[in-house]
Amino acid sequence: VHRKVYAEFVQKLVQKVLELKVGNGTESTVTQGPLINQRAIDKVAAHIADAIAQGANVAVGGKVAQPGTLYFQPTILTDVTPSMRVCQEETFGPVAPLLPFDSEEEAICLANQTRYGLAGYFYTRDLNKAFRVAEKLELGAVGVNEAVISSESVPIGGVKESGIGREGASQGIEEF
Repeated sequence: VHRKVYAEFVQKLVQKVLELKVGNGTESTVTQGPLINQRAIDKVAAHIADAIAQGANVAVGGKVAQPGTLYFQPTILTDVTPSMRVCQEETFGPVAPLLPFDSEEEAICLANQTRYGLAGYFYTRDLNKAFRVAEKLELGAVGVNEAVISSESVPIGGVKESGIGREGASQGIEEF
């Protein structure tokens, strides 16, 4: 998040996260369902614990929503640094680690300095910047001004150490 709007962004995001409802995804009012298994819960909790141990703060969430279940509170972490596990590993859980940046180049560097590259998202009002940044990001998929970039009918896969190809490629056929 650009440093100029970081504090305001954190406040607004916390308010939106507080509106989310964790629970059974078959219920119409639920917006956040369960994680896949206990290992996923443990991984999310470990990533948060590592971040806190290294100086991050939990702005909201940070715990299992209902003990003994696979529901985890949507979590926002502030004061995050690139060395934290939450920035170096794929969490696959409801955690938003927020890192401030000062320039476009710094933001691209932060995004690309991990060995993973499944997907990334960014927002801008500048169409030239949208193309420029999207082309420089080392990711399998990029969402520009969009948070939902996948579809059940479109193959998705990562680059670097994210994934093993695309579902529609020969690797996908071999899996079936």
